[in-house]
Amino acid sequence: MTQHVRDIMTSHLVTVEPQASVTSVAQKMRDEDIGIVLVTEGDDLRGLVSDRDLVIRALAEGGDPDDRTVASACSDDLVTITPDEDLDHAVDLMREHSVRRLPVIEEGHPVGIISIGDLAAIERDARSALGDISAAKPNQ
Repeated sequence: MTQHVRDIMTSHLVTVEPQASVTSVAQKMRDEDIGIVLVTEGDDLRGLVSDRDLVIRALAEGGDPDDRTVASACSDDLVTITPDEDLDHAVDLMREHSVRRLPVIEEGHPVGIISIGDLAAIERDARSALGDISAAKPNQ
């Protein structure tokens, strides 16, 4: 049976506006225990920011992180997928574009996110090393 993106995507989305400060986004990531936040204007997806993006694109550049907006750190050239796409297509997109996460878009609006960890955790890959790592609880 073919599995679809909607079957394994994370539908709990954490979003921020482009003008949110780097500090507030980092705090949100800490509080929600996540490494990725979607940047939206209203209901429209404008970008994606990871914890690594904050370090490389914002903190390493210097300046006050309270004054820097997340718009300066986010990726805005996004590869997206729809919830009804096959998981194999999601894997192909991740490989082709060398990305670890794909925002899931329906009618132009974000409805989820699928990550390489989500794919590794599914039954067909449960015996892989990545599947074992993805299934493990993170160290605190």
